[in-house]
Amino acid sequence: MVVVGADVHKRTHTFVAVDQAGRELGHKTFDADSTGHRKAVAWARERFGTELLWAVEDCRHLSARLERDLLTAGQQVVRVPPKMMAEQRRIARTRGKSDPIDAAAVARAALREPNLPVASHDETSRELKLLVDRRDDLVKHRTATINRMLWRVHELDPAWAPKARSLDLAKHQQILTDRLAGVGGIVAELARDELADVVELTGRINQLERRIAELVTTAAPTLLAMPGVGVLTAAKLVGESAGITRFRSEAAFARHAGIAPIPVWSGNTRGRVRLTRSGNRQLNAAIHRIAITQIRLDGLGRIYYEKKKAEGMSTPEALRCLKRRLARVVFNHLTTDHTAARACLPAAA
Repeated sequence: MVVVGADVHKRTHTFVAVDQAGRELGHKTFDADSTGHRKAVAWARERFGTELLWAVEDCRHLSARLERDLLTAGQQVVRVPPKMMAEQRRIARTRGKSDPIDAAAVARAALREPNLPVASHDETSRELKLLVDRRDDLVKHRTATINRMLWRVHELDPAWAPKARSLDLAKHQQILTDRLAGVGGIVAELARDELADVVELTGRINQLERRIAELVTTAAPTLLAMPGVGVLTAAKLVGESAGITRFRSEAAFARHAGIAPIPVWSGNTRGRVRLTRSGNRQLNAAIHRIAITQIRLDGLGRIYYEKKKAEGMSTPEALRCLKRRLARVVFNHLTTDHTAARACLPAAA
């Protein structure tokens, strides 16, 4: 099998083909559109045969269209983390930096790591990711607007300041609107304008949350039933997983989420592990929220956490063990939900 590495950019993609020993067989650059992607597939098939594995650097916004076009053409695609590509480029004999060098590093990284996540484009997970990301952007915008507005309110009258983290509620928005009404001066005018922006952003955020809730309730009912998993956390897990079937096992899922521990023992010191900062940090953060919530609740998560503490583990070590266990549970729930959704497809048709 020939591995074709891709270095993706906004306007062009550069492809380098390597054999099983990592020797370069050829390279070429194509436009970063569907026509260019079809030409790339035709070039690779004509030059290197039909047994191809496409390795794409995991730059979601730049590589999404390329992945979809390759999958539509019946190609096998794996995602290579940028950190892995950079390390492969660092240890290569070729010096410098260019698109062919980067593409070759992507291909050789895929050769060294045969169990990379397979690219897939599940429409439900993609839609949830886009909606959750959009909501996160609006929340950040609202927070920044609220912070600016609160300084103006403080300048007008410190006693008018609303309760902390309350301006996402219509009741407190209306109270502040009434206080600012009729107040003269540019500061009050700007505060009213910014408060109107907050009200508008809150409406759009709430609308997105309702839409996300409808989708995730249908897509992941068993995941939602898990203690500590709310609508937004479930949507984040489904969206960032990008199709649970692309992971060969729950261990691969945990590794992708940066939850699998890293061994750090040598000689007589054995069995120690440490935190890993690699992997998908959004997945890691979602599972971390579940772990923190389950520790506060009565249930299996808290029992397991306290058991690890009783065994002599520190608080961070016990939390990491709980997150690793929860990664397995999340993987099983996502797999169950995916299987159930697939079973319903013929009836829906």
